[in-house]
Amino acid sequence: MASQLQQQQTDGGPSRGLALALLAATQFVLILDIAIVTVALPSIGTDLDFSPADLSWVINAYALLFGGFLLLGGRLADIVGRRRMFMAGIVLFTAASLAGALAQSALWLVIARGAQGLGAALVSPAALSLVMTLFPEGAERNKALGVWGAVAGSGGAAGAILGGILTDVLSWEAVLYVNIPVGIAVVALAPRLLPEGREVAGTRSFDVAGAVSVTAGLALLIYAVVDAPDAGWGSTQTLVIGAVAVALIAAFVAIEARAERPLLPLGTFRNRMLRSANIGVVLTAAALFPMWFMLTMYTQDVLGYTPLEAGLAQLPIALLIIVSAAPTQQLVTRIGPRVPLAIGLVLIAGGLFWFAQLSAGGSFLADILGPSVLAGIGAAMAFIAGTIAATTGAVEEDAGLASGLLNTSQQVGGAIGVAAIAAIATARTTDVFAAGERLPAVALSEGFQTGYLVVAGVALVGAVVAAVLIPAGRSALPADGAADAEPQPVALAA
Repeated sequence: MASQLQQQQTDGGPSRGLALALLAATQFVLILDIAIVTVALPSIGTDLDFSPADLSWVINAYALLFGGFLLLGGRLADIVGRRRMFMAGIVLFTAASLAGALAQSALWLVIARGAQGLGAALVSPAALSLVMTLFPEGAERNKALGVWGAVAGSGGAAGAILGGILTDVLSWEAVLYVNIPVGIAVVALAPRLLPEGREVAGTRSFDVAGAVSVTAGLALLIYAVVDAPDAGWGSTQTLVIGAVAVALIAAFVAIEARAERPLLPLGTFRNRMLRSANIGVVLTAAALFPMWFMLTMYTQDVLGYTPLEAGLAQLPIALLIIVSAAPTQQLVTRIGPRVPLAIGLVLIAGGLFWFAQLSAGGSFLADILGPSVLAGIGAAMAFIAGTIAATTGAVEEDAGLASGLLNTSQQVGGAIGVAAIAAIATARTTDVFAAGERLPAVALSEGFQTGYLVVAGVALVGAVVAAVLIPAGRSALPADGAADAEPQPVALAA
């Protein structure tokens, strides 16, 4: 029965569409959970007696474990089995969501959010590698990845919207309770809709040293960055933890160069498309994640919006990402990813520069709607083109590895971007107060203006990277007829 289902999916049966819907919906929830809690932070802080300095760890704990374990989760999916790892991660994510909703203390909630992040790190690369397994490379996979990219791009805005609705109508606990029925449904449907995913022959031995060094290195790097606004960017804590993180990542590279069965074959980075696409994804996330964060803060702290209103203010971005998804994947299939990725990042930069003109006495129509249009269309183009480019040429045995790299690039870029821009905006706000400004709305607005200018620059750098480094033309992607061809193993490894 299972083999018949897998054959039907491979041959293009209707269950492939249902499988894609299940996988995309799951990824949507994982991305959404980064943003959904943001608008509920004031309520969480009051109910659980968080100190202002510790409240950010409701977000950071999730990002830390999610980003730190993605590469390991991707390789485990290749070795253990993708559906198996996908379901194990969903069970952990759902149980952690329940634990978080029942939290009676700040520490309890932070630990639960970390467990959620670990579950997400197991689920996300397994889910994307299942998409790559189900859909052969070429036009079919590009369509599927167009859906995936739209989900990833709209998750941040949708999280703010749903978080605002749930917090306003119910309570902050609802932003965690909502994951439970979703998790139960996914666990029930996964065995019926998803193939297990081929295990890598002969790779039962596991690169323990590589796994420990890269996971610890990434986790410490993210920790150093997300805690730097509180500890200080030049503090001993930040510098020491950052140095240890860099040393562990360097040790990982040395280990992989000698390992018989490395966790991440270094030859992977000889693939120009994969290497440059992941750089583009890092810069895209570093520009867009702070955009959503600052927009949420601006609408609530400056314009006085309720959580619900703050969430709805981001609706245009989410809708435009969804509407732009199909045309973008068609464009990428027709001309290759380089031009759409570069144009997308230029549009994002334009939207962010426009956001930098916001004011203390602003409004939705004057300060938010226009830049949201540019940023929404640009986000769809950048996320979808980047996703397709970063997974092009990955053979089935390395699908989890390519997926883990892509997701790691996105999460590390987003975490660094939010932490750095939060520090820059806060420093500017502090300087404005020190110069004699007495109106908080004015000082905060100037901080956000500076933050938006910086991320606009990041997006422009990403556009240049895409234009210069991504291979040109449609020839960079497999032809439509490649769906029937056997993938070439050299694509990732050489």
